[in-house]
Amino acid sequence: MLASLHDAEMTSAQRRQTMIDSQLRTVGVIDADVLAAMAAIAREDYLPPALKGLAYADAALEVAPGRWLLEPMVLALLLQNARVTAADRVLVVGAAGGYSAAVLRHIGATVTAVENNPALLGLAAAAGADVIDAPLVGGYAPNARYDVVLFEGAIELVPDAIAAQVHPLGRIAAVVRDGGIGRACAGPLIAGNRIGGLPFLEVAAKPLPGFLRPQAFAF
Repeated sequence: MLASLHDAEMTSAQRRQTMIDSQLRTVGVIDADVLAAMAAIAREDYLPPALKGLAYADAALEVAPGRWLLEPMVLALLLQNARVTAADRVLVVGAAGGYSAAVLRHIGATVTAVENNPALLGLAAAAGADVIDAPLVGGYAPNARYDVVLFEGAIELVPDAIAAQVHPLGRIAAVVRDGGIGRACAGPLIAGNRIGGLPFLEVAAKPLPGFLRPQAFAF
């Protein structure tokens, strides 16, 4: 549901609490660290000016052409199911303006966030977010190995380059698209660079460019 006129009259902190009560808790988000981080971080600070009024809407937001942020509840569920802790080293792939990285840093994790869209890098810089300019499909090998890799957008595959940067006991948190259907998953990498464990939510997340399987050639 999009932000209403009443929402616009609320303070940022009140809007964050409303998001937590109406979007996160209702789908089973109970992790105290995740809830505290999302209550503390002002999501509008990491969005383009035209989208600031929709910062806490229950919807994916297009922050640049072809680039979308996950809904707040999807991000919260991914972090909860990935069991992120302050001891974790986390890679955020497709950091956009840096919101998810800011949430993770509030939890206490050591975060490496990569982005290669110039407009989004500018947005992150304006927000004071620490985001590295690097190709998304390559991850960021200098800071590996990662305990958690979070993809800010739907994927069909985990590239070999990123799989090689995951700690043997690490977890991947992503919306995985299969046949046009997105399913939120969080678990270890298994054979074929797939995410182990059962998906916990169907979601219509937009794809993260560069992470779709090559189309088979048809005669």
